[in-house]
Amino acid sequence: MSAAGAGAAGADRLLPGLALAAAAGALQTLACIHTAAWPLPLAAIALLAWGVAGATPRRAAALGWAFGCAWLGAATWWLFISLHRYGGLPAPLAVTAVALLSAALSIYLGAAMAWVARRHSSRPLVDASRFAAAWLAAELARGVFFTGFPWAASGYTQVDGPLALLAPWLGVYAIGALLAWAGAALGFALRAARTRGVDGGIGMPSAPPVWTAVAVAVALFAGPAAWGLWRGAPEFTRPGQTLQVALLQTNVAQDEKFAVDRLPDALAWVAQALTDARADLVITPETAVPLLPDQLAELVPGYWAGLQQHFGRADGPAALVGVPLGSYEQGYTNSVVGLSAAFANAAPGAGYRYDKTHLVPFGEFIPTGFRWFTELMNIPLGDFNRGPRHPPSFVVRGARVAPNICYEDLFGEELARRFTDERSAPTILANISNIGWFGDSIAIPQHLNLSRFRSLELQRPMLRATNTGATAVIDHRGVVTAQLPPFTRGVLQAAVQGREGLTPFARWAGAAGLWPLWALAVVGLLLPARRRIGAWRSVTAR
Repeated sequence: MSAAGAGAAGADRLLPGLALAAAAGALQTLACIHTAAWPLPLAAIALLAWGVAGATPRRAAALGWAFGCAWLGAATWWLFISLHRYGGLPAPLAVTAVALLSAALSIYLGAAMAWVARRHSSRPLVDASRFAAAWLAAELARGVFFTGFPWAASGYTQVDGPLALLAPWLGVYAIGALLAWAGAALGFALRAARTRGVDGGIGMPSAPPVWTAVAVAVALFAGPAAWGLWRGAPEFTRPGQTLQVALLQTNVAQDEKFAVDRLPDALAWVAQALTDARADLVITPETAVPLLPDQLAELVPGYWAGLQQHFGRADGPAALVGVPLGSYEQGYTNSVVGLSAAFANAAPGAGYRYDKTHLVPFGEFIPTGFRWFTELMNIPLGDFNRGPRHPPSFVVRGARVAPNICYEDLFGEELARRFTDERSAPTILANISNIGWFGDSIAIPQHLNLSRFRSLELQRPMLRATNTGATAVIDHRGVVTAQLPPFTRGVLQAAVQGREGLTPFARWAGAAGLWPLWALAVVGLLLPARRRIGAWRSVTAR
């Protein structure tokens, strides 16, 4: 056969594998939305491991890259809406941008699978451990490098699965690694059983048995499930102060948010809802007041003064209001202003304020060399300053409320930094978001499930005040206890009980960030290959 013919034959054999890997990657995304489908990622990862087993590093890299592209593309296709519908980017360019983002971020998984194939030993338990380490390294790289994009990390698919019981100890990345280990153990074991002619235990290899890997993978899920049924979820925290809260859902279409003719009505509704709410704490969505204080004073004189007067009363309610702050000379921040009696006479931003720390590339800051790209879009206030890394909580009737804005609740290790001192650690988390950028898409249930996982990791209730949804109250066990229908204007009123104490995840992630997981990934990646173990045994036997 000629070289050209051999190349064509190789491509013919590779294309079905790539298609199957892509289908498996897209399938995994379903469990990020419909969390009852938590077993799907197990099957998807097992299918990927099956393909990687015995493959050349180049083929394994291609399979991992295809899996990752479909996984991220299916999970984040709604970026097209923000780029095209609201950003004004031409549709072909918006599609290309989303595809290139998925392709670039999938390089990590492709490289990880190449490493797994290079060191494949045909021992399912060892190979599964190496696969899990490579998977963990790929997810950490995607979640950290270039500001990080951990959306749809595999651990989120387990928010309603048995592994969620381990969230207060391990966090989302480690749970993703356990999921990868179990899926890979199944995939490698079944592949080994097929290639070695295992049939009902006849001819079963002895070191170690293939079916041991299957049994351990099944036990990894059955163990937490049984423990949960027997003892219930572990409680590392204790009840704290209870607040009556009111969460505003403004339901302002993104293309109307800055429209001059719509602003007075939207601002009037926000002010009315804030002052009418009967609650200890009222929270608005992100930039519910979309104007700088100076601009607001020109459009609606006395707006802030009226709010300060209402919330400045002794023993009165408090509020967290999303608003941009700053100036052209000093720069702008995406902020939350706290209104209460303690800050009755403070100008906007001079009292309690929280400035968003983890900014979204292109939406909130412009990466070096990409200003040309943002200039193609029509996104106002697209370049913000970062807030402090260790912001204070907002104290309301003894409860310590820690705001985070939109995308920030994807970074559990960053939220954990606020828990380094147990005495001042937040008792309640509050996510203030505007998912209106992504229309009526899967971004809404996805973001809700991300917030639920933060509640599991830190065992704190999460209050979500959003523009278009999902506005909800999540308890410290990750359960949604109250929620407004998406795309409706309204106020969600509920009681929420804060929590005191720290989970193991809050302790180690607050102190060391993700470094312990990086160390585990490196150790797993460097597990010795079979021939090296054999050589060591021959040396020690002499």
